[in-house]
Amino acid sequence: MWGFPELHFAGLSSEGSCSSLSLSRILPAAEKMKPSWVPWVWIPPVALLDFFALRLAWHLLRLPCWSPLVASWAAALARCLLLTLSACAATCCGGPGGPGALQDSLLPAALLLSFLVPCYTTLQYLFLSEGVALELAHGWARADVFALSYVVVGASVLLWYHLAPHRKGEVETKSSASFWRLVATMRPDVLRFVAIAVLLVVSSLGEMAIPYYTGHVTDWITGEADPSAFERALWMMSALTVGSALGEFLCDYLYNTTMNHFHTRFQSNVFRAVLRQEVGFFHANKTGDITSRVTTDTDTMSEALSSDLSLLMWYLMRGVFLYAMMLWLSVPLTLFVTVALPFILLVPKLSGKFHKNLALQVQESLAKANEVATETFQAISTVRSFANEDGAARRYDQKLQETYKLNKWEAVAYAASMWTSDLSGLLLKVGILYYGGRLVTLGSVSSGELVTFVLYEMEFSSAVKVLLSVSPRVEKAVGSSEKLFEYIDRTPQISSSGTLTPQDLQGHVLMRDVSFSYPDREGPPVLKGVSLELRPGTVTALVGPSGSGKSTIVALLERFYEPQSGQVTLDGRELSKYDHRFLHEKVALVSQSPVLFARSLHRNIAYGLGEKSREEVAGVARRVGAHRFIARMSCGYDTDAGETGGQISGGQRQGVAIARALIRDPRVLILDDATSALDMESQQKVEKEIYEGEARHRRSVLLISHRLRSVERADRILVMEDGEIQEEGTHLELMEKKGVYWQLVQRQQNGAEGSNNGFVDVDHKHL
Repeated sequence: MWGFPELHFAGLSSEGSCSSLSLSRILPAAEKMKPSWVPWVWIPPVALLDFFALRLAWHLLRLPCWSPLVASWAAALARCLLLTLSACAATCCGGPGGPGALQDSLLPAALLLSFLVPCYTTLQYLFLSEGVALELAHGWARADVFALSYVVVGASVLLWYHLAPHRKGEVETKSSASFWRLVATMRPDVLRFVAIAVLLVVSSLGEMAIPYYTGHVTDWITGEADPSAFERALWMMSALTVGSALGEFLCDYLYNTTMNHFHTRFQSNVFRAVLRQEVGFFHANKTGDITSRVTTDTDTMSEALSSDLSLLMWYLMRGVFLYAMMLWLSVPLTLFVTVALPFILLVPKLSGKFHKNLALQVQESLAKANEVATETFQAISTVRSFANEDGAARRYDQKLQETYKLNKWEAVAYAASMWTSDLSGLLLKVGILYYGGRLVTLGSVSSGELVTFVLYEMEFSSAVKVLLSVSPRVEKAVGSSEKLFEYIDRTPQISSSGTLTPQDLQGHVLMRDVSFSYPDREGPPVLKGVSLELRPGTVTALVGPSGSGKSTIVALLERFYEPQSGQVTLDGRELSKYDHRFLHEKVALVSQSPVLFARSLHRNIAYGLGEKSREEVAGVARRVGAHRFIARMSCGYDTDAGETGGQISGGQRQGVAIARALIRDPRVLILDDATSALDMESQQKVEKEIYEGEARHRRSVLLISHRLRSVERADRILVMEDGEIQEEGTHLELMEKKGVYWQLVQRQQNGAEGSNNGFVDVDHKHL
């Protein structure tokens, strides 16, 4: 609608902006400035040009051979071309400074201005008497019609601006994508939604009964219909009301059960998607944030969909049927309501926004008064010492008076908001009655049909208001699902797509020239070209000061992380080739602070293995000395370990955890200081199982311990320092070298660092 002279368009992009625009005179200035007011300053001159061009077309097309309707449509097409080009020019040259929603509405407004009057004239011609229709068809270029069309379109644009604020295209795309993703996740319940839609239609049709038959009763009272119609109307109203209520009850029941089923399935899918992520994902994201997404966000989304989406569907269906019934009763009256509705909705919206702004000012003013009170009470000694109690009271009273003044304006704004809302609705009803009265006089509608139409319009207006209030809440629910879909769509950095499950696994582990740095850490690599080997039938010990990288090696062997360089193989094949479940059954880990679950000790030992007999569980517990303290408990193996195993001691947790690892009969057993809290008897039993057990010959053992006495019997001892293996050999060989290992032993024996100081590895937080 708003253009510039000497414009040349080579095409339009998909977003409605100019893909090639030549501005021979004003392009340099426009490119430099691009003020936000460029689209709006051209509205008056372009509107004036539009009016004169329309009047000229009206005079040129008033030919005897032209039908008035054909002439109006021909002028509309020419006008559409002019206004569309002007709207594109204003959008291109206006720059990004203007209100986005208003600027985005220029092109739709141009189309609406072009075809509003011809469409309305055509409908009038089809459904009104020929005389009234021809009068409007001949007057499509009159000044009053022209002004009214601009007022209607302007109100529509303002209403759109307030109801749909401008957002970035990327956000809109993501929101739209999330909506359709939500629809796709409901696909398993498609038959249920079909049944819900049928029940919605049945219930909505029943809702149409009372206004419709009320009009029939009115016709009967005024003597315009058969007296028997009154009795038939009562019976039909009763039957349809009962049917509508029953349909609504079944619809609500089916919808709520369907949404509960959807919520359960969706939350389960999100939880499974999170579980698929690598361990580093949980270190990079706070546990509380992840839990909030899985629980709170899904609950919020589901509750909003369960209540607000139900209202949206219900009132949308009612609105469609109500509008259809209004069209069926009287097209002219329906068009009148359609044209007037933007004004009716816009006035309360604007007044409500003014009231909302005043309410915010009241809250800010009250907060300032509270700040004065807080400041005074905190410095009461200073106030008292300077005897300024009266001054503090006056300052507080001054803030309260400011709040009081704003409260008065807020009360006025609230009353004005309610008044304008009621007045706009009343004016619409008066307009309907006035225009409808004329139609009754002309014989286009009966008095009963006018009563029915008024009732339908009241319900339709209510439905539109509910839709406008519910839609943002549904959109918010859709927005809250975006992060959840990010979890579902996220590809784990460590894939679990391996398939190998060999029955003859030996347990030969080889780590070759491995270097590694944690993704969330800065600084030098934690491991620097580390190579080690775990052979079946041997016990390999790994010792070193804190921060040397021992627990990082454990994390790589458990495939919690992938090395940046080098290889970690099991029986000559990379760990990624093995099935996830199989790998962690055959490579068992017991850490220094094992975590148990809030379930019985029996189920903790058999965790992840399904049903295990009491004999199997008790047998492996005896081998590590755990049966002794379990048997003394009041409930034995049925004793609840409590949250994270908090109902039992640290040594008991370690005993249960070692039994949990051994019941899997692993081919690789990793004990990361797993016996530090055991008593002497349990320690001896665990060492006997490691060094002399029946399964020793078919098991590779990696032993990390801060009590160096427990590693003296190891077949090989690796000494780590600063991310590298500095020494390797048996206990006697390393003591003879008098190197790093010898120094560690001496410090521990002399008690210079205590039993654990200097050995507690900071890498445990990554497990």
